[in-house]
Amino acid sequence: MKVQRKPIIDYIAEQINTISDIDKIIVISNHKFVNQFNDWAMSARSDIPIKVLDDGTVEEGRRLGAIGDIGFVIEHEHIDDDVVVIAGDNLFTFPLAEYKRFFVEKGGDCVCVRRMEDREACKQLGIAMLDETGRVIDMEEKPAEPKSDCAVFATYMYKRETIPLIKQYLDEGNKPDAPGFFVSWLYKRKPVYAYVMNGECYDIGTPEALKQAEFLALKQR
Repeated sequence: MKVQRKPIIDYIAEQINTISDIDKIIVISNHKFVNQFNDWAMSARSDIPIKVLDDGTVEEGRRLGAIGDIGFVIEHEHIDDDVVVIAGDNLFTFPLAEYKRFFVEKGGDCVCVRRMEDREACKQLGIAMLDETGRVIDMEEKPAEPKSDCAVFATYMYKRETIPLIKQYLDEGNKPDAPGFFVSWLYKRKPVYAYVMNGECYDIGTPEALKQAEFLALKQR
C-alpha cells in the first residue's frame, strides 16, 4: 500500500535504519504476497539486510495471526536477542531512535502509546493505563468503555528474555491475532513500559485512515 506514491513499508524501513543496533530486518508475508515483498526487498534502500519470510498460508481461515507470525519468525530464525516488532500498516512520524533510547533507559519491554482525545477511536484500539513511572498496569484490546486515553500502536520493543514467552503464550492457546493481546498477557507477568510518542501514528486499516495518512505524509514534506 502506498502513501504519497511511496510504500508504507519504505517509511518503516527508513526509521529502522536510524537504529544502528539492528542487524537484520525480517518481513513476514503470507504465501499470496511473498513475491511482491521479495521484489520490494531487492530494490529497497536499506543499510540493514532485509529477509522476507513466507509463512505458507494462502487462505483466510488458515492464517497464523500476527502473534502466530511473530512466533513463526522467532522459531524459523532461531532468534535469541532483543527485538523490535512493527506492524506493516502503521505510518508514524515519531523518531524510532528516541523510542529505542527509552527502551534502553527502562531496561524492560516497551509499547508505544499516543494520547487520543477521540473516545470512539479509542474503542478500536488497544488502550493502556499507566502508573506514575510509565509502567503499564492495565491493557485491553478494543474496549467497549476505554479506561484511559492512551492508545497502543503496534510498535513493540521486547527484551531477549521475553522472546521465549511468545511461544509460551501461543502454546497456552491464547489468541494469536492482534499483537496487543500478547502485551495484555505479558504485563501481568513482568514490567512493560509505555513510550508516549511525540508525533502522529495511523493504523491504516480503512480508506478513511489512508486519507489521513496521505494528508500526514503531505504535511511532512
